Amino acid sequence: MTGPGAFLLVLLRHGQSEWNAAQRFTGWANPALSTAGEGEARRAGALLAGHGMFPAFAHTSLQRRTIRTAELALAGADRDWIPARRSWRLNGRHYGALQGRSKAEVLEEYGERQFMAWRRSYHAAPPPLGPDAWHSQFSDPRYACLPPEARPRAESLSQVSARMLPYWYDAIVPDLRSGGCVLVISHGNTLRALVKHLDSIPDDRIAELDIPTGIPLAYQLGPDMRPAAAAARYLDPGAASVAIEAVLPGARASGKPPRGRSVRNQGRRQLSAPLCAAGSMRGRLA
Repeated sequence: MTGPGAFLLVLLRHGQSEWNAAQRFTGWANPALSTAGEGEARRAGALLAGHGMFPAFAHTSLQRRTIRTAELALAGADRDWIPARRSWRLNGRHYGALQGRSKAEVLEEYGERQFMAWRRSYHAAPPPLGPDAWHSQFSDPRYACLPPEARPRAESLSQVSARMLPYWYDAIVPDLRSGGCVLVISHGNTLRALVKHLDSIPDDRIAELDIPTGIPLAYQLGPDMRPAAAAARYLDPGAASVAIEAVLPGARASGKPPRGRSVRNQGRRQLSAPLCAAGSMRGRLA
């Protein structure tokens, strides 16, 4: 599992949601898992058990799709009895006024350049959501203790990083230092922000990074909470490769995430093993 002085972190993007399947922007909206997504979550638990990675701690967002994924995955690994913590800081990226909209419609209305900036760039935020929008979270009891000024109306990936990283340092790292395997079940963009931090991926390369639904990604971290050399791997690299090919046809798909130094050494063409979404986006909608 882990070598001396190593800490085991497993990242898991929630299973496919109903809005993933319908190709809609989700953000802080709260759709349930699709039938396929529930299957992905159960299989993730079987993968964890099959690789001998039994979580001692679990962390999720406050959103239904991560909570349900955690329930199914932990049951599949016979670890549904472990402590699980939930935080709004692990919520998905808030997509503002795009939430609930069809991705195909947004692409047609705004064009590919703007669409991709909203979807993949580090600094671009979508148009903000009005407080009276039908899918606004301003009256959601999940966030009753969150000051109004802290409730986002739209977020860039850099803003996701800013509100996620305090939780990484204050909650996840202490659990890692206790010596047990830590499972973090979150959302595609939130995990992109965390992987960017762990692997030191430059801002201008983050657009090429995505994470498949339902495939555990395991890291061995050193005492500095940075990855050990060649330590990050998907527990099903074949499925990860299929996901990569679905989104970036022709990409070299090894099923491993990019590392910061190797990304910088490869120019601007493509990552050696980009993390690409499975079951959420296809083609230009990736």
